[in-house]
Amino acid sequence: MRADRFDEGRFEYGEAVRVTRNIRNDGTYPGLDVGVLLVRRGSIGHVINVGTFLQDQVIFTIHFVQLDIMVGCRLEELISIDEPWNPSRFEFRDRVICTLDLGVQGQILVSKGTVGEVFKVIRDDSRIQYHIAFADRTLQVPETALAPAHPESFTEPEL
Repeated sequence: MRADRFDEGRFEYGEAVRVTRNIRNDGTYPGLDVGVLLVRRGSIGHVINVGTFLQDQVIFTIHFVQLDIMVGCRLEELISIDEPWNPSRFEFRDRVICTLDLGVQGQILVSKGTVGEVFKVIRDDSRIQYHIAFADRTLQVPETALAPAHPESFTEPEL
């Protein structure tokens, strides 16, 4: 997150924004179970309100017209529609498997076939990398070195 976002009054009423991660019900969206997917990453909505939560978190109410849903989003979950969007194959908490041995200076740290969990998505211009939590360590891994741990239940995101 850029430090100047809040100082700039980053998003204005009516401004189009894109959500950068999947938004799930955290218990504040009525009528749906906790964990239900509300808005898929990459979706575009419009700012309709700005407020605070617990006196220190700025929350933007975003109306996703095509989904006919309004949700609260934190600043770090949003980018301007004008900013480049680089979609990722995996998301936070997705289970993945290494498709090759991962190592440093010839020493294998994680063997091919090892299952890990996505801890963070790193979007850097044209390539995607992830912080993957393995049993005893966390590594930064390029998307090309990963596959879904459970392909039978994995749905490829629309890119």
